[in-house]
Amino acid sequence: MKLVRGAWKLLVGIKDALVLLLMLLFFGGLFAALSARPNTRVTDGALVLDLSGSIVEQPAEADPFAALSGQGVAQELRLRDVVRALDAAKSDGRVKAVVLDMDRFAGGYPATLAEVGDAVARVRAGGKPVLAYATLYTDGAYRIAANASEIWQNPFGGTMFRGPGGSQLYYKGLIDKLGVNAHVYRVGQFKSAVEPFTRADQSEPARAANQALYGAIFDQWRSAVQKARPKAQLDAFLTRPAETVQAAGGDVAQANLRGGLVDKLGDRIAFGQRVAAIAGAEANKPLGSFRTIKYANWLAANPLPTGGDAVGVITVAGTIVDGEAKAGTAGGDTIAKLLLDGLATKNLKALVVRVDSPGGSVLASERIRQAILQAKAKGLPVVVSMGGLAASGGYWVSTPGDVIFAEPNTITGSIGVFGVIPTFENTLAKIGVSADGVATTPLSGQPDVTRGTTPAFDAIMQGNVEDIYRRFTGLVAQSRKLPQPRVDQIGQGRVWDGGTARQLGLVDRFGTLGDAVAEAAKRAKIDPAKARAVYLDKQPGAWETILKSYADQQRDQGDGGQAATDLLGMAARDQRAVVAQALGDARAMLSGRVGVQARCLECAGLGPVDASVSDRSLLDLIVARLGL
Repeated sequence: MKLVRGAWKLLVGIKDALVLLLMLLFFGGLFAALSARPNTRVTDGALVLDLSGSIVEQPAEADPFAALSGQGVAQELRLRDVVRALDAAKSDGRVKAVVLDMDRFAGGYPATLAEVGDAVARVRAGGKPVLAYATLYTDGAYRIAANASEIWQNPFGGTMFRGPGGSQLYYKGLIDKLGVNAHVYRVGQFKSAVEPFTRADQSEPARAANQALYGAIFDQWRSAVQKARPKAQLDAFLTRPAETVQAAGGDVAQANLRGGLVDKLGDRIAFGQRVAAIAGAEANKPLGSFRTIKYANWLAANPLPTGGDAVGVITVAGTIVDGEAKAGTAGGDTIAKLLLDGLATKNLKALVVRVDSPGGSVLASERIRQAILQAKAKGLPVVVSMGGLAASGGYWVSTPGDVIFAEPNTITGSIGVFGVIPTFENTLAKIGVSADGVATTPLSGQPDVTRGTTPAFDAIMQGNVEDIYRRFTGLVAQSRKLPQPRVDQIGQGRVWDGGTARQLGLVDRFGTLGDAVAEAAKRAKIDPAKARAVYLDKQPGAWETILKSYADQQRDQGDGGQAATDLLGMAARDQRAVVAQALGDARAMLSGRVGVQARCLECAGLGPVDASVSDRSLLDLIVARLGL
């Protein structure tokens, strides 16, 4: 009996300790949220845009365990918020300067970087100083910083312009060693999304297509940078980087200064003193401090307009998946519900579909398309605005648009379909395991992961994929008023830049989300100046708001992670992203939830240098298990 009473006391003690811990975490998070809550009262100073992390169309939902455990939380800034902050700053007298802190910038898609860079240029053109600082400027960071009035660099830093491209992982050799049999069903000569599972290297059609795409994207980057910094000796660092650095004795920062790529070399104290000379110094603060306007406070002080006729904006961002999904991933059911609820309750006059997605599930893409068609059924004009990426399923959901806007360096197309099913009969044979049974039809037990697939099943799957491809090209042909054979010719899974896509008829005009909203208003016969964008987004809950505020507070206090910001630090970050990507690829192949896909896997190499939240979490778990 004493043993039972002792065990009961122990259990009660554990329960009380857990309750106390949860209460401490909750109230600690609540205190952090309240203390970090944006303040709409803004005093004079420098608006600081801490661009640590990446710029995306829709930030992923906060990871509660990472936030509360004190781990470094990767920041994702919403593109439209960054642009709104910059545009509001250019004519506001309280903002004496804009500071771009790019030390831990992870990038964004080319069109995203271009839009932010253009917004920075507008601030500078309005006569307001813009000062950028980083240890290492990569292609993405420099695309934005090139538009600044002054580019500062740490004396131990430099630039590293690599251009688009690089290696991609191929798993055919590993699959063969493990005995896995990857059954691939695909349509599209250039649909190279399945090549990592079927080849040990890149096919020639995929290589040729990628060379054309990367070449166009790189030419646009070089032209934009040269326009922003006409005196910079850019070509020397692009075509002869080693010789150019060696001429400066191996000092990359000095080479950058001599070549006009940067304006000043200095540490953060010197940079802070320069900003303080413009925006004012902070009293009783360390040397290098200056009067600061926080980004969150600035956004709160410059909210979205609330008056005028409503133009709905539904965002399709991230991989398109079946069912529901959190922000940053395009759940078919989630987006359809947001859109249908908005049509029922928001008194919308027009609809803009903002797409920033590599595609994904065909079923989920069609679910979203059908929801968009409900807006057309109600007589609303539908305008599509492509962001950095609108490929495969991202193009599928764009087909209902009356007009499609994109940027010259938007990545789009990839009109193709595929499916992959792994079976493990050879793997089992390696360890002496076999499978047998009785079949009553050619499809009994199919797909059989222990014995392989039958010819009948393979024929049905391939036929289904071909039928979906015909439907896909049919939708595009109807939407773009092109003959279906022509769509098939420019489809075949090939990825295009926005400029080429416009020439091919896949895109109508160049323009931003703001241009698309204005066009939707015109088509609804309302004054664009009086229209307001109503974003049909899922509103974050109280707990998510607390977690985000806590993570932001950690970042403001200097907990930006332990990764170095020099060249080796960048290499370590990229290496981590590659490992996480490999884990994500394996999980995607082995997951039973993945159906027929209209997805552009190769597009990921042109986006932010980071892995998805789920892939990073999986990597963290493995590292923790291994004790690394």
